[in-house]
Amino acid sequence: MPSNDYSARHLSVLEGLEAVRKRPGMYIGSTDSRGLMHCLWEVIDNAVDEALAGHGHRIEVVLHPDSSVEVRDDARGIPVDVEPKTGLTGVEVVFTKLHAGGKFGSGSYAASGGLHGVGASVVNALSERLDVEVDRGGKTWAMSFHRGEPGVFADPAPTAPSPDSVFEPFVSGSTLRVIGRAAKGHTGTRVRYWADRQIFVRDAAFSLADLTARARQTAFLVPGLEIVVEDLRGEAPVVESFHYEGGIGEFVDFLATDAPLTDTWRIAGEGEFTETVPVLQANGHMEATEVRRTCGVDLALRWGTGYETTTRTFVNIITTPKGGTHAQGFEAGLYAVVKAQVEAAARRLKVGANEKLEKDDVMAGMTAVLTVRLPEPQFEGQTKEVLGTPAVRGIVRQVVSKALTERFESAKREDRAQTGVLLEKVVGEMKTRISARAHKETQRRKNALESSSLPVKLKDCRSSNVADTELFIVEGDSALGTAKLARNSEYQALMPIRGKILNVQKASISDMLGNAECAAIITAIGGGSGRTFDLDSARYGKIILMSDADVDGAHIRTLLLTLFFRYMRPLVEEGRVFAAVPPLHRVVVSGARRNEPVYTYSEQELHAVLAQLKKERKRWQEPIQRYKGLGEMDADQLSVTTMDRRHRTLRRVRVTDAVAAERTFELLMGNDVAPRKDFITQNSPDRDRIDA
Repeated sequence: MPSNDYSARHLSVLEGLEAVRKRPGMYIGSTDSRGLMHCLWEVIDNAVDEALAGHGHRIEVVLHPDSSVEVRDDARGIPVDVEPKTGLTGVEVVFTKLHAGGKFGSGSYAASGGLHGVGASVVNALSERLDVEVDRGGKTWAMSFHRGEPGVFADPAPTAPSPDSVFEPFVSGSTLRVIGRAAKGHTGTRVRYWADRQIFVRDAAFSLADLTARARQTAFLVPGLEIVVEDLRGEAPVVESFHYEGGIGEFVDFLATDAPLTDTWRIAGEGEFTETVPVLQANGHMEATEVRRTCGVDLALRWGTGYETTTRTFVNIITTPKGGTHAQGFEAGLYAVVKAQVEAAARRLKVGANEKLEKDDVMAGMTAVLTVRLPEPQFEGQTKEVLGTPAVRGIVRQVVSKALTERFESAKREDRAQTGVLLEKVVGEMKTRISARAHKETQRRKNALESSSLPVKLKDCRSSNVADTELFIVEGDSALGTAKLARNSEYQALMPIRGKILNVQKASISDMLGNAECAAIITAIGGGSGRTFDLDSARYGKIILMSDADVDGAHIRTLLLTLFFRYMRPLVEEGRVFAAVPPLHRVVVSGARRNEPVYTYSEQELHAVLAQLKKERKRWQEPIQRYKGLGEMDADQLSVTTMDRRHRTLRRVRVTDAVAAERTFELLMGNDVAPRKDFITQNSPDRDRIDA
């Protein structure tokens, strides 16, 4: 049991950390899995800051089976000497004192991600147990904490630490124990902690996917740094290592999924600014002091043939998902330069006087990674999601404007070719947006007496209640004839397609819009396409893809899903796209009422049904009907199995991870053949599973 001794010394240590325990959301955002991961980021970022400063080249993160996590690095190690103002060792200061550390103008870090000085101490306060080991000066030093209070755990064995072990807090003074010898010249820090279940919700857990994504991202941002992630929680350990030398240029190539329109451009620069900050004087008073700062800017960007915009921004390698002044400066500088170039070449690009460029036109199809480095940046909150330092906006804008202007005015043939193609794309995006807006306004002005521009082959429904209506995209005219008799024309519309539509993952936007089948589908749905797609304007509540239950049908379904994912993604994200599930077999049971049919949807299900009928001593008609296509069903069969809401089965198409889904579509449907060949080779089905 923990000791009941509680002295003034404990009070001085815990008074700041108690506030963290009472209001954890102020420091880590939430107490679910997101907050748990944020604590881990704080510890990892401390190790990364050392690597940024040129100390250490390897970080290991280990998820242990007992729900603890350990972060190891080979950097300088936390100082173990006594800090004169507090009389405590550097280790205890870092893990027990809020707003304490080596990042407050001491010169230890020119730029770092942890600027509030609460990272390690907050993690300590919210941990049931935290152990830290430091290799420094030829020795291995150690200290343990229980919910922020330093002391000693009586573990049954050194190799089996547990937060349930008996804990004895220090009373008169803390002891930084020496537990071993370190190799000569070797330094580093190891932190292992168990999150406090009194603070975090029961189902909070470390996400391996989030951890590996963050590790990969950090390895891109710090060239030469190796980050190893090891998950020991499953039956077999999972180990992933990330190490890149190309920096953010390689990061942009990793993020971009569409075909390149330009090379990856690198822009770097810096600027100086002054700001007034309170500085602690020797007499203990805070005094406003004007200091000179330097802000470094590093940017990599490229444009592709798509229209999706991917922008990642960072401050001292800390991600800022909600942007801030650096993102504002980048977008302002980019827009100003491209707008000036379009205006200068308006006649060549055929830009009318009333056609005005917007920021989204410029950023369509762009993938960019922006990182700025500066000492003591101002963040909005401890979660560091928004940069607030005002002067950064002007510095980034100036660096971006200067570099891009030089690129557009370059006399090099390669630069002129790429900038020319880029301006044509930007103007094309602008004209598409203006046309879509004009079309939308025209649709709004239409009344019931005016003619409709819907496709001729669309068999529309009568209901105008969007939430209740369904559009079936049907493969082939033969299936259309049966579907017309099987549908409920009150709320079910039919749109036939002939064979396999265009693979839009490979085709350009103009090719897609010029394809009759794709254009008809987009027109029938009525919401537009691309970044101008308006979900509220979609004419149907459900889009149902109804293709044959064979290989060609699966291919057609994949092509259709590629179209929806790439150009009408909000429909997929809202869960309004479905795949019909037609049966494979029809078994007519003899002797049953009216020879009642039983439908099965796979070979396994058919064998199970036949086995059950044998067991019940029932007979069935031979041969068993095997549907090769929707056209082989009569209207009653198609209605009961595939279209009637009371009996049918629909498979909802969802996008839980848009990035992973886009990579999968690019792998299966894109231009690069070699990765697709490898994928097919590695995942080819057994011969018995092929429907021959």
